[in-house]
Amino acid sequence: AVNGSVPRARDLVRPGDRIILLEPAVQPIDLLPEEIALAVLYEDADLIVLNKRAGISVHPGAGRNRGTLVNALLAHCKNLSGIGGKERPGIVHRLDKDTSGCVVVAKNDVAHLELSRQFAARTVDKVYLALVAGKLRNTSGTIVAAIARDRVHRKKMTIARSGGREAKTDFKAVRSGQDATLLECRLHSGRTHQLRVHLKHLGHPILGDCLYGGRRSGSFCRQMLHAWKLGFDHPHTKTRMHFEAPVPQDFEKAMGEVLD
Repeated sequence: AVNGSVPRARDLVRPGDRIILLEPAVQPIDLLPEEIALAVLYEDADLIVLNKRAGISVHPGAGRNRGTLVNALLAHCKNLSGIGGKERPGIVHRLDKDTSGCVVVAKNDVAHLELSRQFAARTVDKVYLALVAGKLRNTSGTIVAAIARDRVHRKKMTIARSGGREAKTDFKAVRSGQDATLLECRLHSGRTHQLRVHLKHLGHPILGDCLYGGRRSGSFCRQMLHAWKLGFDHPHTKTRMHFEAPVPQDFEKAMGEVLD
């Protein structure tokens, strides 16, 4: 409350205002293993690489502690790294719920630290396929635009007019149709919703991505974004590893309908 009243989202706080903050008690999340099918691309004693299907969240969140990738991993793996905490065991990086494709998970803390270091150093190769609206005037290029959380719609990210976190994406057209294009995108950074925001900024939102202006139909009821390739150095052997996640059926179907 501000000065004894509940403020509106647009109200400004001024010097001298009296603010009372009630912090809700933290409710521990009870995570249980669940026998959920996993598409395993690779697995050893240090890590597991998965082809995550669209529609499954990577880890639990507010009001959601069942049916996530973490629940499936708890049933599949004897050990997972504890660095991510009780809610995110083994989780080194994330994909949005409705994005499919490559995810690497750490089975021990040493592997987790080394993989996290590579992500931070931007030595991990991350290549996505995105089905976007319209034909591109330039069939390849680089988007460099900082990203920040939208001040009004807090679940969205936006291009920052000032400040924000720098973000860089390379793209090239692979196939096109009358009103759509398949892009291969390489991420040089890993900001929340980076590709979704950058491609909207380019004027070609991802098909099915209603949050960022992409049209939705029966053919694509989720954003047509797939984490296609992932490359990193093995945390123990230091061997460079490359993985490719097969394109899911819904993505293939959408391509068949909108591309030449």
